[in-house]
Amino acid sequence: MRIFRLPAGYYQHWNKTRTGNMLRTTLLIPFIIYFTTSFAQQSAIEKFLADSSMAHASVSLCIIDANNGNVIEEHDPDKSLTQASVMKLITTAASIELLGPDYKFKTLLGYSGTIKKGSGTLDGNIIIKGGGDPALGSEDFPGHYERFIEKWVEEISKLEIKKIRGRVLTDDSYYDYQPVPANWSWEDMGNYYGAGVYGLSVFDNTLKIHFKTTKEGSIPVITDIQPYGSGMVFKNYLKSFGATVEGYIFSAPYSREGWIAGSIPVNNEDFVLKASISDPPQLIANLLERRLKEAGIKIKNEASTTRLHPELKSDKISIVSEIFSPPLDSVIEVLNHKSINLYAENLVKELGRSYKGEGSTSAGTEVVLEFLDSAGIKTDGMFIKDGSGLSVKDAINSRQLASLLLYMKKNGKHFGEYYNSLPDAGKEGTLKNYFKDPLFDSRIKAKSGTLLRVKSYAGYFTTLSGKEMIFSIIVNNFTGFPTNIISQIEEIIKETILYK
Repeated sequence: MRIFRLPAGYYQHWNKTRTGNMLRTTLLIPFIIYFTTSFAQQSAIEKFLADSSMAHASVSLCIIDANNGNVIEEHDPDKSLTQASVMKLITTAASIELLGPDYKFKTLLGYSGTIKKGSGTLDGNIIIKGGGDPALGSEDFPGHYERFIEKWVEEISKLEIKKIRGRVLTDDSYYDYQPVPANWSWEDMGNYYGAGVYGLSVFDNTLKIHFKTTKEGSIPVITDIQPYGSGMVFKNYLKSFGATVEGYIFSAPYSREGWIAGSIPVNNEDFVLKASISDPPQLIANLLERRLKEAGIKIKNEASTTRLHPELKSDKISIVSEIFSPPLDSVIEVLNHKSINLYAENLVKELGRSYKGEGSTSAGTEVVLEFLDSAGIKTDGMFIKDGSGLSVKDAINSRQLASLLLYMKKNGKHFGEYYNSLPDAGKEGTLKNYFKDPLFDSRIKAKSGTLLRVKSYAGYFTTLSGKEMIFSIIVNNFTGFPTNIISQIEEIIKETILYK
């Protein structure tokens, strides 16, 4: 019960007059009852729902006791809503439970055909065989993949190969040839957060396009595109304007052309937009081919992929080198801290390949739903179209999310690794700039989700009394600034921390 406090000095006044006219007392008692009931302090949830920004919004909220599952607070917990990136909580839970925290991906370098020792001629192809590693060459794992292409050149040079009659060929058949889920928006695909999943990925499937900008209204000049060798050509429709970033890249998987539109800040010597690499297997083939030629090795045919040359695919490969990814728990930690869509979509395809024999999004989402069923989580009204939450056709409810988090805490074989993958609110990852109130310090580990008119949070927190809680909040179609929604969600959590 929340107590409404009367104005300071009221009680002193009452004491002075309590022996006065009994009629005054009779009139005052109903006034106090009316005053305290009509103007009693609203709860944070009530204030949130009554806010003008929520006039047309939908909210699904569920806070439960993490020890027994008892409901602490809820509002429409069974309403299915678009949840954005909190979907990653489901994907990573299924992945770490079904694949295990030590699971690793493997990339192979080898060759087909034979090497003539006298002439140093390879009658065949140099082959890079993808094994689904989502992090190959990623900046998020410094040192792990250090100089991996140079090391490949060194290993090939040890074979005393001087001439290749075939080509550098990447075998990207580990997953299907549908890099992005069918329900993703066109406006997302060309940007780094909309990068697709390939049997052979590299550098987070991300291009960095460098610009120099000058005065307002001028056309930014592209000064560099890294990494070299993507083969992409971009038509530039950008403008220099203001100080905010409104620039977007439009391209499709396997395309060779795209365009850039919108605006980027003025007077910047080196502004970077990040685009998705449209054909990572081709890029890595190009990069290795270039390095081999620089090492003095002649190559007859242009670098390519088994997607374009299925007749060259061969299971008879002489292995030269193997590269293993970091263990899955490390990949998942980066995934949940930085909310990397690519890694989440990759894990969905890996689940499909491991459990259904098909490296596709549809097969992987089937595995995820089966995992949830086995965990006793009701999936009625749950619609999973991808692994990252980027699809606006996804929908889940707050009770389902809270139930998953409870299952992981109570029954998850790898709960420690799963829990540690979540960022500390106010300190790390996508939550670094939120939940900054000292009350939240070291009390919340959670995942956030954001799309246009969508805000969601789910995770674990501890109250001042030491109780462990699980929370899930999904908001759709609010108006006004997202920061207002975030601050009110913070108030809901703060109130629970203080009073439960």
